Amino acid sequence: MTSGTFDILHPAHIKYLEAAKRTGGENAKLIVIVTRDSVAEKRKGRKPVMPENQRRFLVEALKVVDEAFLGYEEPGKIGNVRKVIEKIKPDVIAVGHDQEDVEREVRRVVAEMGLNVEIVKIEYFGEDELSSSSKIKRKIVSELSTMRNPS
Repeated sequence: MTSGTFDILHPAHIKYLEAAKRTGGENAKLIVIVTRDSVAEKRKGRKPVMPENQRRFLVEALKVVDEAFLGYEEPGKIGNVRKVIEKIKPDVIAVGHDQEDVEREVRRVVAEMGLNVEIVKIEYFGEDELSSSSKIKRKIVSELSTMRNPS
């Protein structure tokens, strides 16, 4: 199992999901929890460009993904790791290189629940200029600016 916002899908997302699936070993099934718009807004200070249902649809359409769900949304909370783990019952939870807060929370909940779940941090796949949604957004803004103000 893994999770993320997956706003503006790009090759690093695919590499991340492929690596997450490999952590489960041969015949693993990859379940992806897609972050709700409201949760992403609380974490990042802005809503994703693409609405949550569209992001979930796109993630689930990827051949590496077996199932994709929207995360839980509860007033006053940023996600609910315990509920997700209870529902999915994963053997392995993969977290991204930049998800320190998620990793801490997952480790805390797994320990509290007394579960034998492997938690794996996935490497960074950001080797090019368009390897993150933020970089893609900046590139789009730059291109629009150039189109409006040609030299």
